[in-house]
Amino acid sequence: MTQPRRTFLGLLGAGSLAAVGGPPLSTRRRTALEPHPAPVDDTWDMSWVDRLKGKYRAIFDSPEISEGAALFRACLWRDNYKTVYGTERADMDPVVVVRHMAIPLVMSDAYWAQFNVGKESKLKDESTGKWTRINPIRVSAPGTPDEWKDYNIESFLAQGGVILACRVAFGDVIGNYMTADKVSKEEAEKRARAQLLPGVILQPSGVFAVLRAQEAGCAYIKAS
Repeated sequence: MTQPRRTFLGLLGAGSLAAVGGPPLSTRRRTALEPHPAPVDDTWDMSWVDRLKGKYRAIFDSPEISEGAALFRACLWRDNYKTVYGTERADMDPVVVVRHMAIPLVMSDAYWAQFNVGKESKLKDESTGKWTRINPIRVSAPGTPDEWKDYNIESFLAQGGVILACRVAFGDVIGNYMTADKVSKEEAEKRARAQLLPGVILQPSGVFAVLRAQEAGCAYIKAS
């Protein structure tokens, strides 16, 4: 991890966040053979494809939480083109795909708090010494330097960025609610969707989303 990325993540959370050794998300590594609650969607929102009209398009693939690397690199790519070529944001189409173990990155602070995601992902708030209780890339903390103030999910989406989430991995979120709240799959799905960050678009799978973005003209980078 580079120093700029460490600074970026620290600035976006409540206080300074530190990655403390261990796996990116959880000691339990999900495999392709593990069952997931079956998707219930009969139709999928593919309107994002028609929004990709910029001259420059790129897909940032995030299979791991990786301290928010995918969002950081998407924002950095956009800003680098502005610096080097004077490219306006209207000509830039960054797409972030959140899949596999990275799925908590598209969930609310309430989800992070209820399911102790900070502890699972080994991210501590250095100001308190405790595991973070919030999604560290949802918004930027007060006092974030201008250089990084828009490097967060809400600003990224507001400025035309696209964030796609894997419905297969989202099954883990549903499963968490089923287990913790002792509710049916249908009720768990409602609770999970209520905590999905506004503007994030679920897709049948992360693999589908990555390949569809490439078909729509996006260059690919694995951002883990």
